Amino acid sequence: MSDVLELVDVSVVRGGRALVDRVSWSVAEGERWVILGPNGAGKTTLLNVASSYLFPTTGTVQILGEKLGSVDVFDLRPRIGMSGSALAEKLPKSQTVLQTVLTAAYGMTATWQEDYDQVDEDRARAFLDRLGMTEYLDRKFGTLSEGERKRTQIARAMMTDPELLLLDEPAAGLDLGGREDLVRRLGRLARDPMAPSMIMVTHHVEEIAPGFTHVLMIRQGEVLAAGPIESELNSRNLSRCFGLPLVLERAGDRWTAQGLPLS
Repeated sequence: MSDVLELVDVSVVRGGRALVDRVSWSVAEGERWVILGPNGAGKTTLLNVASSYLFPTTGTVQILGEKLGSVDVFDLRPRIGMSGSALAEKLPKSQTVLQTVLTAAYGMTATWQEDYDQVDEDRARAFLDRLGMTEYLDRKFGTLSEGERKRTQIARAMMTDPELLLLDEPAAGLDLGGREDLVRRLGRLARDPMAPSMIMVTHHVEEIAPGFTHVLMIRQGEVLAAGPIESELNSRNLSRCFGLPLVLERAGDRWTAQGLPLS
């Protein structure tokens, strides 16, 4: 099993402050990782490094066997699927859902004069169907609910058949029904042996879908725990990560956490 991502002593410093501090971490082929931590912990910074859009201040990064700094990132990026709020803001609201997913085939955010083959359209439709978006194909992206936009973005991220799929807080802003629908669909994707290696950022254990195999817990830019979810996701590590006493409970393949009552 080869590594799709390897970080060695990686730090990202901005304005004299380390957003991530000497992080060493590797993701093997087929693994599904959750990056868990409070706001400002450095989760999205790590994801941006993994996507090749952010270069570390110090340390080395290998993505899909290529060393960052020694590879043309424009050759590397089509091999990485990305979904997050930063990308969503770049997607034209006037495009249809189908167009929004299709443009990923050319690495673009907006349609121009490109021609799409039938195989491209069939592929886009298949991913949208898998994420419950078939009835929305002709809807404008800007008219979708937050949950519908998130599902469209994930279908778009899958369009190029990526070797690494990065999801930045995919359930953020969703109501309970929207979150549970998305978690259910992510669980089906995570359990698919043909799906790419996956990394998902969140700060809620309730958003961890069944099928995710590993967890990296980060606080103030430093890794507190990293490894199989079965051994590393526990009350002690979660309390250290979020800075207050928490009780983690598991019911089947899902987790919940709550703070201890004030005395």
